[in-house]
Amino acid sequence: MLQRVQTLYLAVAFLLAGILPLFLSLWTTVAKVDIMAMDYLIYIALFGFSSLLALISIFSFKNRQNQFVINRLNMILNFILIGLLVYNSLTLSGEAKVSEKGIGMLLPIFSIVFLVLANKAIKKDEDLVKSVDRIR
Repeated sequence: MLQRVQTLYLAVAFLLAGILPLFLSLWTTVAKVDIMAMDYLIYIALFGFSSLLALISIFSFKNRQNQFVINRLNMILNFILIGLLVYNSLTLSGEAKVSEKGIGMLLPIFSIVFLVLANKAIKKDEDLVKSVDRIR
C-alpha cells in the first residue's frame, strides 16, 4: 500500500538524497566558488545509493521487516556520508581562511530524520498487524 505515511517520509528522504544534492552546494570556497556534490565521485555515489535505497524501500511495502532493515542500512550510509562531508570540510587543502558551509551538508541529517520517522511508522504498522493477529 503506497498510501501509508511512511511512503511520504521515504519520498522526502528520496528527494533529499536524490534530487536536492544536484542543486544545493556543499560548501563555498574562499574564492566564492560553489562546490557541488557532482564535483566529487564519492558524493555522487553515496547520494545516489542512498536515494536508490529509499526508492527500494518505498516499493517493498509488502515486507515491512525488509523495509525496516533497508531504512537502517540507509541511515548507516547517511552517517558515513556525514562523516565524509565533515572530514572534507575540516581538511580543505590550500585554504588559510575557513570557507562557508552550504546547506547541502545538512541533507544527510534531514534524510536520517525522515528515515527514523518512516521506521517509527513501519513499527507502528507491524504492531497493529500483530495485535490483529492475536485477536483471531
